[in-house]
Amino acid sequence: MIIRQAKPEDAGAIADIVNEIVDATTITFTTCRKPAQDILADIDARGPAFVVAAEADRVLGFATYFAFRSGPGYAQVKEHSIVLAPPARGWGLGRRLMAHLEDVARAEGVHALIAGVSGENADGIAFHAALGFREVGRLPEVGHKFGRWLDLVLMQKLL
Repeated sequence: MIIRQAKPEDAGAIADIVNEIVDATTITFTTCRKPAQDILADIDARGPAFVVAAEADRVLGFATYFAFRSGPGYAQVKEHSIVLAPPARGWGLGRRLMAHLEDVARAEGVHALIAGVSGENADGIAFHAALGFREVGRLPEVGHKFGRWLDLVLMQKLL
């Protein structure tokens, strides 16, 4: 298992992983599937800030970060996303992806990483807490999916 920078040829596999959670879970509030072309644009734009866990060229998960908010005052604060394919969960890949992503962030002068986690995603909240993220806010009923309102938990780690 290796952690490496995402490559253009990973876009389809990453889209498959993303679209599975879009279709079936409240891990993300979006209901719009993400085409591989959009993933490819993200890989190109984010460079080293888009990493994958791969085994024999099979992508098992990814982590990336992007602007938290616009404007120069927020330039050193990034929001991140981390997603593993269901069969890859429980192997420690998420921890390895985040450690790599945090190293990239520190090298790029990022001061803090933000996680926006669904209030229904107890595993995601526990995962981030175990990595040193702390809950800094909860926004009740700001997401809507599958006919119900969902809370957003904001978590932060200072690097």
